[in-house]
Order: sequence, then structure tokens, then C-alpha cells
Amino acid sequence: MTSHHPLTYAAFTERAVADDAVVGLVLKGSQAHEGMATTHSDHDLYVVLADGAATDLTRFAGHRTPELDLVVVTLAGFRDAGVPGFERYALARARVVLDRLDGEIARILAAKARLDTDEAFRDSGAWLDAYANSLYRSVKNARDGHALAARLDAADSIGFLLELLFALDRRPRPYNRYLEWELTRHPLPGWESAALLEAIDTIARSGDVPTQRRLFARAEAAARRAGHGAVLDAWGEDLALMRPR
Repeated sequence: MTSHHPLTYAAFTERAVADDAVVGLVLKGSQAHEGMATTHSDHDLYVVLADGAATDLTRFAGHRTPELDLVVVTLAGFRDAGVPGFERYALARARVVLDRLDGEIARILAAKARLDTDEAFRDSGAWLDAYANSLYRSVKNARDGHALAARLDAADSIGFLLELLFALDRRPRPYNRYLEWELTRHPLPGWESAALLEAIDTIARSGDVPTQRRLFARAEAAARRAGHGAVLDAWGEDLALMRPR
């Protein structure tokens, strides 16, 4: 293809479907999230090749244009993609375009969308401690008159909180772009999505301490139910600063 005739999504998928070495095509990103694509959205496509297969499609590995981004990977590589890693959420909500393995491509994606029990417990404990740390620093800085530091720590705490809440539900945290999309369609158990988003927005904009404390109380209760009391109790008397007054 020349610069005058760039490779399009439609043209490439037609070519890939005709190639027996291709066992799966997986579309991720905004094109895979209903209602999220814009005129600026490209097509992010995983091209999954049978292990050991020979094909000239490998020359498109790393292809990247405003229209089409390609990741060309073997089936074995696709099984490992994003676990762990930043790609995990993208693959968790990806859409299967082609599956020549009787549903195996879809099963691989489904597995990426769920943290296993041990992984979820380990990760949520670590995110809980990180959340408490940033929250504590924010509230302490607000108390001591360090307004900018308080807001920055509050903003940091939101990221850790979201990691925690999604890990408690054994799900990868969505990218910020898809947070509202995710919570609207797949609410977190025990949380009203609109109220959670409003609290997050308030904290991100202002670092409001009462809102931070109310949200922490909810998160603390959820974390204790999940068996993370020891992580919280390690904070000792400092918990009083984080809890509602």
C-alpha cells in the first residue's frame, strides 16, 4: 500500500479472513465500546496467528496509522497478552471479529476479564494500602493548610481507590476514558454508579475532605468484608483522620 492508498480496516480484515494462518481477529478500544467511537477513532486490531504458521501478514506487525493499528501475535502470545499488563482492560472488553477455534478466542478474552481469586485478594490488599496512604496524606495536608498538596494527594487516591474497587469485584480497572461507560453498563456490586462518579468528580476537582471521608467509610466496609481488616488495622490511630467526623 502507498501513502495514497493507506491500508483500511475493511481491506485488512478481508485479507486476514482469507488467510488460513489467521485463527482470530479481535477489535479493542473505542470501536469495541458501543457509543464511544468518534470521527478521530482508529481501529485497534489484534491479529492472532496459529502457532508456527507462516504468513506474509507478519510484515504488518506494528502497523500504525490514524485508520488502523495492528498487533500481530501468535496464539500463545495472545493467551499471555495483558496478563498482567496495561492491555488487560482493553482485551477484557474487546470484540471478537473472527474466531476459527470454536470459541477459544472468546474464552481467552473472558479469562482476561476476570482476576483469579488469589490475584484479586493480593492486588486489592495492595491497592487498599496505597489508597489509604494517599487519602491520609490528603486529609493531613488539608488540615495543615497545604491546599495544593492536599488536592494532588486526593487525585492520586482516586486511582488507587478505583483499582481497589474493581479488584474486589475481580475485574481489571477500566481506563479513565471508559470509566463512566463501564460503570453505567457494569456497575460495581454494592455501589450506585452515579453517586460514585459524582463523589470521584468532587474529589478530583476540589479534594473535598468530607467527601473523601465518606467514600473511605464505604471502601473500608467493603474491604473488611473481603478480608482485608489487617491492612486497615495496621494504620492504627491514623484511621480516625480518614473516617467521617
